[in-house]
Amino acid sequence: MTLVEQLRAAGREIAVVGLGKSGVAATRLLRARGLGVYASDTGTGDAHQRWAAELRGLGAEVQLGGHDLERIARAGAVVVAPGVPPEVPPLEAARRAGVPIYAEVDLGFTELPAATKAVGITGTNGKTTTTSLIAHLLREGGIAAETAGNIGVPLCDVALSPAPPTWVALELSSFQLHDAPHVAPAVGVLTNLAPNHLDRYRTLEEYYGDKALLFANADDASVWITNDDDLAVEEMAAGVAGRHLRFSIETQSDGWLDHARGMLMLGHDALMPRAALPLLGDHNVANALAAALVAREAGVPLATIAEGLRSFRAIPHRVEPVREVGGVLWINDSKSTNVTSTEVAVRAQERHFVLLLGGRHKGEPYTKLAPLLADRCRGVVAYGESQPIVVQDLAHLVAVEAVTPADDFEAALAAARRLARPGDAVLLSPACSSYDMFRNYEQRGDRFRALVEAMGA
Repeated sequence: MTLVEQLRAAGREIAVVGLGKSGVAATRLLRARGLGVYASDTGTGDAHQRWAAELRGLGAEVQLGGHDLERIARAGAVVVAPGVPPEVPPLEAARRAGVPIYAEVDLGFTELPAATKAVGITGTNGKTTTTSLIAHLLREGGIAAETAGNIGVPLCDVALSPAPPTWVALELSSFQLHDAPHVAPAVGVLTNLAPNHLDRYRTLEEYYGDKALLFANADDASVWITNDDDLAVEEMAAGVAGRHLRFSIETQSDGWLDHARGMLMLGHDALMPRAALPLLGDHNVANALAAALVAREAGVPLATIAEGLRSFRAIPHRVEPVREVGGVLWINDSKSTNVTSTEVAVRAQERHFVLLLGGRHKGEPYTKLAPLLADRCRGVVAYGESQPIVVQDLAHLVAVEAVTPADDFEAALAAARRLARPGDAVLLSPACSSYDMFRNYEQRGDRFRALVEAMGA
């Protein structure tokens, strides 16, 4: 019996918490399967009004501006959109009442056609780039592929599509995996592991525990692609059922970087020169190798994989060159919302640089960045709610300019422009969430890009 069949047999309505494209897609699917739905969201803006009108037209009951906690506690299940924090009152009410909670991606997965295969991608960093690379390489190989999960199309919409893809590349956050007991990818990718979300998880072990749920439904037919350079990844994957492939930028592996020849390799086969990969940083070499291994598993020829890697371009907000102004290259890495991701972006820099650091603090010390800033960093511009902590952690180790008031993003860019010299880069890689000043990291990156585009030479 499928999840939808179980929910229908229970005879109670399903609560969808959070609208946006994923919550709307989940409601569409549930209504298409004949289930009663109560959908709610605290938002009340124009977009929410449009979503509510559409869903009411499908027969769902929709509440904007809040949630009926008692009604949620009586539901047969809760389906949660990916942007909803796990500690919000409607989810707490569901847990207290023993109502099962499923991520939108979990519901969508259970309704995918049997012919659609899924590759699930998780890890602390590199998920979005690797997911996008995988879909790009599959399409280059003539395979119908979609991105879904944290990016792309909601998986429930993929499940409803009259022409479903052959493969779907699912970016899976730890929060989604926590509520996705049915997700069983044909191929799973674990990019890396590092401390993150310690503002929401009580311990690092809890965070890693949710990442490990990628392997929860492993069997002998599963294929796992993991980071051979990351001890925590290899410990997590050890003993998991299925076939294991590994990628490395340090040593020979199933996918690896031959430093002596400057060549990306798949086993003993030369894939392409490193210089031909149009992405900054060794972390992107690792992402490319992981994606190449997935594409080879899907039957894409080696030469086509190489051409696909050559034609791929950096995704927005992830070490994305925006523009050179007065000899200074401005780089948008707004997606770096933790210290480890900022470390990766800093290592990718070949120029001297000014680092824009700040936002809402997530519990990690910024002192970890200090060894990487000693040689080539002109200075750090600290802004946002975390500004005092950044100053405290780094001011005695590197020049830090604190923007006052701390919520002035334009002033932060102006300070970076004063510090930078011709030939330098200015790197927005905040190591913090964006929620003190922006709706999300995309809005932060878009604002950065707009301000840079408006600069005079």
